[in-house]
Amino acid sequence: MRGVLFGAVCLLMFASTLALAEERKKVTPLPLKDVDAATAADMKPYSELLEHAGVNFDMVPIPGGKFQLGSPDTEADRNADEGPQVEVKISPFWMGKTELTWEAYDVWGEEVDKLRRKYTNLAPSERDAEADAVTRPTPPYTDMSFNMGKGKYPAICMTQHAARTYCKWLSKKTGRYYRLPTEAEWEYACRAGTATAYSFGDDPAAIGEHAWYGENSMGKYQRVGKKQPNPWGLHDMHGNVAEWVLDQYIPTIYGDRKGTASNPLEVPMTVYPRIARGGGWDMEPAQLRSATRLASAEEWSEQDPQVPRSIWYHTDALSVGFRVVRPLVEPSEEEKVAHWEKNGPIQLDPLDGEQPEPKTEE
Repeated sequence: MRGVLFGAVCLLMFASTLALAEERKKVTPLPLKDVDAATAADMKPYSELLEHAGVNFDMVPIPGGKFQLGSPDTEADRNADEGPQVEVKISPFWMGKTELTWEAYDVWGEEVDKLRRKYTNLAPSERDAEADAVTRPTPPYTDMSFNMGKGKYPAICMTQHAARTYCKWLSKKTGRYYRLPTEAEWEYACRAGTATAYSFGDDPAAIGEHAWYGENSMGKYQRVGKKQPNPWGLHDMHGNVAEWVLDQYIPTIYGDRKGTASNPLEVPMTVYPRIARGGGWDMEPAQLRSATRLASAEEWSEQDPQVPRSIWYHTDALSVGFRVVRPLVEPSEEEKVAHWEKNGPIQLDPLDGEQPEPKTEE
């Protein structure tokens, strides 16, 4: 009898622990104007706040729909990995109006929020406690802006792992689910209903009004949002810095999908190569087209003096950053784990005594 009672107590304790764990997931989101929507028609632009840091960034609603991912055979300067075109269905989401800036990135990377709470004797909220538990980058060996400017300039030189971990932290910090865009979502948002080489047309001569690139950037990235936006109100989708997306880079992926494709096309299973989109301040107009794909490589960390190299920084990716998205319909916890949290081998930090993720052969 005593054993039965003990077993019953253990079951109750286990159930109570599970209930507490589930309750902890239900963190009350930070209340903001226009942030919620029941349908796509209800979606409005809003400004996300990074509490205790005095930093905001703007989110723009992107309607759902279908489009042709990639470029047609007739497009000038087309690369082989941009085709054949494939149809993708996209669900509604919000996207960062600009690339993520250093002021927003450093709230996580340099623990600005934690330090401000400490100096003002402010106790952490439930969201703060959740966010503080997310891993933050190890200190960089040098200034990762490379003296090109911080504040409202785009954050650069992070690995895709770092960008994804920032999204995880941001989700905990705000109580709203953020992640990197998929490759299809990024191109869909960049095109903004267009089918031309750029969101402003086919003529690269007009690019100076819409993008920072090799000829007008003065040898460095520029403050976000200074060029004309695309038809859906997104700035710097062409140029300034290329932007991380979720997918693994596979040159033949569009053809492998035989006309229609899922979203994402390919969840990453290896560290290299992954994809950045949009081109950067040091590139030519052809590399800034809506369909251009940029594959990451180990050379992006060539100057990294650490052995093994850091999982947080790409010391040679001075024109690679990211922007965040937030889907209208938040996925289930199982979907998050399957698609966004555990996509491939976990990249561990060698500075914490862990073994680095195995790399693919080039």
